[in-house]
Amino acid sequence: MKAAGADYLVPTVADFLMPDSPESDFAAQRTLSAASPLPVLGCNSFLRHPRLRCTGPDANHATVLAFSEIAFRRLASVGGKFIGFGSNTARQIPPGWPRARADEQFIALLRAMGPLAARHGITVSVEQQRTIECNYLNHLDEVVHVVRAADHPSIRVLADLFHMAVMGDTPADLDHALPWVGLVELAEKEKRTLPGVAGDDFRPYFASLLRGGYTGPIGIEADGTPEQLRHAFATLAAQAADAA
Repeated sequence: MKAAGADYLVPTVADFLMPDSPESDFAAQRTLSAASPLPVLGCNSFLRHPRLRCTGPDANHATVLAFSEIAFRRLASVGGKFIGFGSNTARQIPPGWPRARADEQFIALLRAMGPLAARHGITVSVEQQRTIECNYLNHLDEVVHVVRAADHPSIRVLADLFHMAVMGDTPADLDHALPWVGLVELAEKEKRTLPGVAGDDFRPYFASLLRGGYTGPIGIEADGTPEQLRHAFATLAAQAADAA
């Protein structure tokens, strides 16, 4: 991945940080990270354990925050800086549960999570997701609403250009969201492929990021071959240069 052009790695919280395992088990992960030619800058798939719930009658914020504190502390110990907060199963709204009540619950969780993340130097960026994956926070402006209400610098928006494209969000929507965006991810729209496979044009989004002065990470979330990965980084570099 380094030879292909990558700057950092983003493993999953469960696989790398192992919040449900003792500290002695995580020691091996710290050793792996120290030896890696690429740093672990962040993690994703944050709250993917079935016992962790953000919304609904079985929401258990104390359990979520205890899990989060371990994840934040361990990520900081290897020099990591961010966590992507998609976590569709944890935030899915149960049938019959009012959307307004879900908003209240989720905003309350983010308000409690912000100071905890800040204590460890971690930024948590909340991701919109397409409706096939989750029934809550499907558009960028919906994520902006809860992040703005949480009102903490360690709670940001994850602008995923794949989910944006699928859900019909535009570069103009990204323009509006940029004051709260802390993380960007991308993949091609049709089959979630690496950039350069189908030929998707990310230039309008890159132009928006440039207009807004975005300087944070941009990650690829897609599968492919090593050769496709090398082509993906070259494609993005060329499109970013064009946008500039």
